[in-house]
Amino acid sequence: MQKNIQRFLLTIIFVFCSLFSFSQGTVRGFVYDKQTGEPIMFTNVVVRGTTLGATTDLNGFFTITKVPEGSYRLVSSYLGYDTASVSILVKNEGIYNQKLYLNKSSIQLGTVEISAEKEQATNKVQVSVETVTAKGINKIVAVGGQADLVQYMQTLPGVVFTGDQGGQLYIRGGSPIQNKVMIDGMILYNPFHSIGLFSVFETDIIRNAEISTGGFNAQNGGRLSAVMDITTKDGNQRRLSGKASSSPFLSKIILEGPLGGKKTSDNRPTFVLTAKTSYLEQSSKIFYPYANEGKGLPFNFTDIYAKTSFKSDNGSKISFFGFNFRDQVRFSNVAQIGWNSFGVGTNFVVVPAASTTLIKGNFAYSTYLIQQKEADGKPRQSSINGFNGGLTFNYFLAKDEINYGFEILGFDTDYQFLNQANLFVQQAQSTTELAGFLKYKKIFNKLIIEPGLRLHYYASLATLSPEPRLGLKWNVSNRFRLKAAAGLYSQNLFSAASDRDVVNLFYGFLSGPDNLQKKFNGKDVNTKIQKSQHAILGMEIDLGKYLELNVEAYYKNFSQLININRDKLYEDNIQNAAIPDFQKRDFIIENGYARGIDFRLKYDYKQWYFWGTYSLMYTNRFDDVRNYRPVFDRRHNVNIVATYNFGKTKDWEFSTRWNYGSGFPFTQTQGFYEQINFNDIGTDYTQQNGQLGVQYGPINTGRLPDYHRLDLSLKKTFYLSSNTSLDFNLSASNAYNRQNIFYFDRISFKRVNQLPILPSLAISLNF
Repeated sequence: MQKNIQRFLLTIIFVFCSLFSFSQGTVRGFVYDKQTGEPIMFTNVVVRGTTLGATTDLNGFFTITKVPEGSYRLVSSYLGYDTASVSILVKNEGIYNQKLYLNKSSIQLGTVEISAEKEQATNKVQVSVETVTAKGINKIVAVGGQADLVQYMQTLPGVVFTGDQGGQLYIRGGSPIQNKVMIDGMILYNPFHSIGLFSVFETDIIRNAEISTGGFNAQNGGRLSAVMDITTKDGNQRRLSGKASSSPFLSKIILEGPLGGKKTSDNRPTFVLTAKTSYLEQSSKIFYPYANEGKGLPFNFTDIYAKTSFKSDNGSKISFFGFNFRDQVRFSNVAQIGWNSFGVGTNFVVVPAASTTLIKGNFAYSTYLIQQKEADGKPRQSSINGFNGGLTFNYFLAKDEINYGFEILGFDTDYQFLNQANLFVQQAQSTTELAGFLKYKKIFNKLIIEPGLRLHYYASLATLSPEPRLGLKWNVSNRFRLKAAAGLYSQNLFSAASDRDVVNLFYGFLSGPDNLQKKFNGKDVNTKIQKSQHAILGMEIDLGKYLELNVEAYYKNFSQLININRDKLYEDNIQNAAIPDFQKRDFIIENGYARGIDFRLKYDYKQWYFWGTYSLMYTNRFDDVRNYRPVFDRRHNVNIVATYNFGKTKDWEFSTRWNYGSGFPFTQTQGFYEQINFNDIGTDYTQQNGQLGVQYGPINTGRLPDYHRLDLSLKKTFYLSSNTSLDFNLSASNAYNRQNIFYFDRISFKRVNQLPILPSLAISLNF
């Protein structure tokens, strides 16, 4: 069956290649930054004197089809750059390649009537999609003087953050394992550090980050909830540049530049190298002696990322990259955690000479290992390693677009866990997945339709999952837009987080479970694949030229989930044949839902930037025995971000962020008892001293106190030369020292709080 599926997908690809290999009157090319050679995304390119135009993609690539024969001026404009134009001569049945280079403008524009952002709003569906660049990330408070993608994501509507220490991101009712995270096409299995203020992504080399919180299109699959797709810069083609910075939290260095070649060449190979390390465990004892009862903050991590890129004359390019991310945390009397992630990969873009089809591809290999030892002495360990790769073909036809391609991945998982009943659970699995997809965007005047189909085949489970997707947008007026998205989704990977922990610190990776319960809700379980269905409705309102309101209501039906069985009391053997599955199987079936509504208000004009979000959400799970609220079920979540630039040259910047979240569910303690081991036949319970046992209450019926935190920062920039500047960033995390709960030790009946007020001064040299 697997061979038949592969042949079917390959046949589809070859058919589409033949259908879309030829076009007429097409002008295409790339738009680059003149000073660095980096592509400029989302900039407008128009054929002057016509209504024809396009917006560049992540690679700075544009295609304008159906251009009538004649002489024209090709014009590109973007906020912060001077307009660039070039003469073109178009003849029928021809493809014309052109590069445009934009110079940064020395004149600060007060208003921009037409922007690429507005073009995207009216020409793309963009349901539940947030697109951010390094510039956008730097607009929020830089905790510890270091702006980070995870700090930005915590402000997004529908995103729940579980805390400063050991924090995880839950996106619209999905657990972290249900979020697909990629960097340059490579899948990452844990992109965040144990201290919830920093990710593995280096902000200054992020070209674009696209976060889809639900209803994502057919190009992405293998996950039930959300997608994070991060693209990094290729590097400065003109000169060696970089950044060096240090703060009490961490130090980092960034280098980028050309690798030889003629200085006048537009196609010099480039490199990017970043390295950062945290020394909080050591520095906090000096700068924050009051934290964690004088024991310091137990977080250390080291991140290294390298990339090199080669580009041809027509814009085709290939990149090679690799990383190593390490994390160590020692929560006193709670847990010790260490994880290590390593990967290498390549991606490429091919611009065929005689076709308007753009070809993109990638292949990567990565590994991840996490180990945890808790205060109860019970070890947990999980590892995953594997590869992923694929090809995507983009065909452009006027404003319409067709995307199709395939993806293949394989991975090994190894998981070990000792549960509350001292029963050992271990699973090792190998699996391969193959997927083909087709997506079509069609614009009918004010209506945009984006249907898609993904066929995802799970080879190790011999299961094919057909997944139709649909996105819609109706431009009711210039200032009011309605949108909707729906789709079916599937996933093999699942996690083994404990729903009984007040705070989850460990996420294991498992796949294709063998010892799974046979019936769920009275029906036979006939598949091991997890499934969900999304439905999203929204509207976009331009309340003014610079004020936008976005509202989205969503419903995610998690029709089948798999979880580790924490109620297991017996071994699954012949002697226990009469015992119900939920008491002897290693893994169980669950289902549930997530529903809510998100509001986002954005204002961006001159020196003012404001971002406000409010989310109302409900999540629920049913494990065939009980209904319960998962630990990330936060009813209300509010984020307010404001930034103000001032001074004669706007070299001062003040930023603030306030976050409020209602309390998380947790499992209360009903009582304690003496737990005696009766493994030995001759055990005398009157003489033996047992261990302290915990009698838990119903799962997650309690609620922790509300969470709120204020962060502040003030930055001053000194311009030393045309290419050199020095930044001083004074910041304070948890400025009014709110005592937010992190963990409650059931045994000692002691409360441990999240991070206290943490002032910081960071110094950064940009060159």
